Amino acid sequence: MTGALVVAASVVAVAQRGGQGYYVMPYEPKVDKPVYDGRFVFTRGKYTVAQGGYYYHGMPSWAHGMPLAEDNLMKILDAISTVNPHVDFSNVVALDSPDLFKFPIVYITEASFWITNDKEAANFRAYLDKGGFAIFDDFRNDYNRGSGGWGQFETSMRHAFPNLETFDMQPTHPIFHCFFDINSFDIIPQDYDSGRPILRGIYQDNDPTKRLMAIINFNTDVSNWWEFAAQGARPVPSTNEAYKLGVNYIIYGLTH
Repeated sequence: MTGALVVAASVVAVAQRGGQGYYVMPYEPKVDKPVYDGRFVFTRGKYTVAQGGYYYHGMPSWAHGMPLAEDNLMKILDAISTVNPHVDFSNVVALDSPDLFKFPIVYITEASFWITNDKEAANFRAYLDKGGFAIFDDFRNDYNRGSGGWGQFETSMRHAFPNLETFDMQPTHPIFHCFFDINSFDIIPQDYDSGRPILRGIYQDNDPTKRLMAIINFNTDVSNWWEFAAQGARPVPSTNEAYKLGVNYIIYGLTH
């Protein structure tokens, strides 16, 4: 393709320490009741937040990038595909809610601050087992900020899937060829993360020959490039590559 693809909540009483050594007041963004009308709508997963996960001006970790990241990605998806997604709003659904089953794809960010309880774990497992697809993004082994890193993510996932295994993804997997052809992970732009991005997958019955139930972007923040795409703060070529990943993830999740 030529050219660029880019086209007062309630406050709780107790302060938690933010990532920069100062105190921030946690708050939860106002979210509307999930809307289901048969059209694809970007759905963000809301989870129980670990202590330290209320940074970034007090926003909970599950809301980081909201709503610009999803708004911009849906505009791109609408412009280049026949998916016809909602571009005027997006959803937030708690991982323990029965509403989750109305939406085929859930996006979960900053999973190193994700803590599960029994209800949430059981609901999330049932969602994936019944055909749901999860996109995990924007987390790393950043222990200085209180993040639990990969270990916390794995602990939460094992609460849902006790025998969980994760597998390193390869560019040959169909998820990287269902719309755009992505033949190398070298195209993944890095912003503030050090080292190489790590892409892993979770498969039905821990069998890579079966359905991919979740894609994991670890040690990178792909959605950061969607979020700032319209602000001129990131290079256009790198932003385009981040959009390609997002579009492929959505198309794959809708067709598998």
